[in-house]
Amino acid sequence: MQSSAQTSSPHIHKVTMAALLVTIGIVFGDIGTSPLYVMKAIIGVNPQFDPDYVIGAVSCVIWTLTLQTTLKYVVIALRADNKGEGGILALYSLIKGLKKHWIYVLAAIGASALIADGVITPAMTVTSAIEGLRDLNPTAPVLPIVVVIISAIFLVQPLGTKAIGKFFGPFMLAWFLMLGILGTAHLADHWAIMKAFNPWYAVRLLIDYPGWFLILGAVFLCTTGAEALYSDMGHCGRLNITYSWLFVKLMLILNYLGQGAWIIAQGSSFSDTVNPFYGVMPGWFLPAGIVMSTGAAIIASQALLSGSFTIFSEAMSLDFWPRLRIKYPSTLKGQLYIPMVNCFLYIGCLLTVLLFRTSGHMEAAYGLAITITMLMTTVLLALYLRHRGAKPWTVGLFTVTFTLIEGAFFVANMFKFVHGGWFTLLIAGLVCAVMLVWRRATVIRRKFIEYRPFSQYTDIITDIKNDREIPKYSSNVVYLSRSPKADEVESKLIYSIINKQPKRSDHYWIMRVEFTDSPDTLEYERQIIIPGTLTSLNFRLGFRVEPQLSVYLRQAIEDMVGEGLIDLTSTYPSLQSHGIAGDFRFIIIHRIFSPSSQCNGSDRILMNLHAILRKMELSAGKAFGLDTSTLKVETVPLIINTRSPRRIKRIESEEIMSERADTETTA
Repeated sequence: MQSSAQTSSPHIHKVTMAALLVTIGIVFGDIGTSPLYVMKAIIGVNPQFDPDYVIGAVSCVIWTLTLQTTLKYVVIALRADNKGEGGILALYSLIKGLKKHWIYVLAAIGASALIADGVITPAMTVTSAIEGLRDLNPTAPVLPIVVVIISAIFLVQPLGTKAIGKFFGPFMLAWFLMLGILGTAHLADHWAIMKAFNPWYAVRLLIDYPGWFLILGAVFLCTTGAEALYSDMGHCGRLNITYSWLFVKLMLILNYLGQGAWIIAQGSSFSDTVNPFYGVMPGWFLPAGIVMSTGAAIIASQALLSGSFTIFSEAMSLDFWPRLRIKYPSTLKGQLYIPMVNCFLYIGCLLTVLLFRTSGHMEAAYGLAITITMLMTTVLLALYLRHRGAKPWTVGLFTVTFTLIEGAFFVANMFKFVHGGWFTLLIAGLVCAVMLVWRRATVIRRKFIEYRPFSQYTDIITDIKNDREIPKYSSNVVYLSRSPKADEVESKLIYSIINKQPKRSDHYWIMRVEFTDSPDTLEYERQIIIPGTLTSLNFRLGFRVEPQLSVYLRQAIEDMVGEGLIDLTSTYPSLQSHGIAGDFRFIIIHRIFSPSSQCNGSDRILMNLHAILRKMELSAGKAFGLDTSTLKVETVPLIINTRSPRRIKRIESEEIMSERADTETTA
């Protein structure tokens, strides 16, 4: 195997103070901004003054963070890494080889629900932060400010985060310290709040309170960032996330305890129109607190956007999504930007803000989609644990425990459906539909592509090369192939060389591209089919690597020239005498579903939907970084026959004359 670049080991992350600081800055933005709205949502369920209700609710928060976030995600899920990458699609990559054809459906559902969460979270966090202005000025124009901030977040995405990313860590460290200090300062308001560490108070609240499902729906908001935490593992590594989570969790719990103690201390004078998060702040600190909250909301939004770009990049590599234009805005390793996804998320965030207008209304739409992702992750994790040899009773205990917990949260959040949950499910449903259609259609298309071994055509390709009667097409002809094997090629590609327009060339190159699960893989394999004439190159690219095939092809050819395996000098005498290299032409075979296909109705619908979705796909030349000025796309029909076509019947001329005579007699 030849390697065009030295690949690193992104899954090895040393635990250092600098690494922990970076982790705090980019991993915990979503879950770290939850104190902005969690206690406010909990009190909104039962605005009547009740100290036991507050203690029980805080206990629910503490144990949700302990069981759901710490145990499931930090302790268990972070160990299920795909070469350092985390998240539901990375988890799917680890088990996609299992003979369970329905696994991809779970992955698509979970990933699409996570994307829906990425639409509403920036709107929710930014709105919650800016609403603090109303404590300073009740007539503050919250909505316009929110729209401006969200617009700015999305507009700067093409520039990358290299310039401001280094400030994320220190800022979020200050944010979490602020949370902890503010919470600690109010513990003395009502020391009985410390009873919340006893899980019995959480259990008793859910048993005694008739609206337990509404409480759980509000409590769940404290752990919505857990799935994003798992998805961000590739940036920092498991150990850095684990150690920094100990600090983050402590600061979060202190803040929730402080808010709870402050609420109880207010007694019957407490108003549910006041956000407890801002209520625990001294008046002189409120302006600074609003600024800090806004900054934390922006950082959380940035982290979610980066995570969404990564999800779509993985989805494209796994054939869940049409290939879109990916840009790499900075030299930071692995940072990418997808313009169409950025536009889609921006429109979704603006619709969320304009539709719901306040964070209180957004809470009704928040949380439902992410419970679906968590349930899908639980099932996939159970399959992964069993695949890795975990004992059946251990896997069973894990599955039952977290299915019950997340099932309860799902039921609780389903009561939000008519109040706004339909919005996130609508987004998730649309994304999921595209994923399932594209994946299934891709599988069907590949099933009906015919492949043939090169060995059957080496003689005729050599003869075409030496046949001076055939006009030379180009000195070098490069085909992009989707063949799964290096010694096979599509029949339509052979047809293009031999039959469609015989293409005489000095050298034929067959390029295959394999997108790997490893994010930073950049290597290639070489197989010489006909020495000095036909070479097959298999490029293996990670999903975070920019696919510049023209560059990688040149590097691979330079290796062959350096080894004396090939001479690229033009064979035209006028050019050969000056040592000028031959020209290159690239050819891509584009398969179009043929209406003459004999297939069932569902497959025909899938193929037609695939054709519609393909309109938003980036052209193969641009997607793979080929020189489009020398690129030719040849269209060929893709005929899918799942049932035997009707055979036409030949009749003799005497039969035709007899039929005409019978017709005339009848008339």
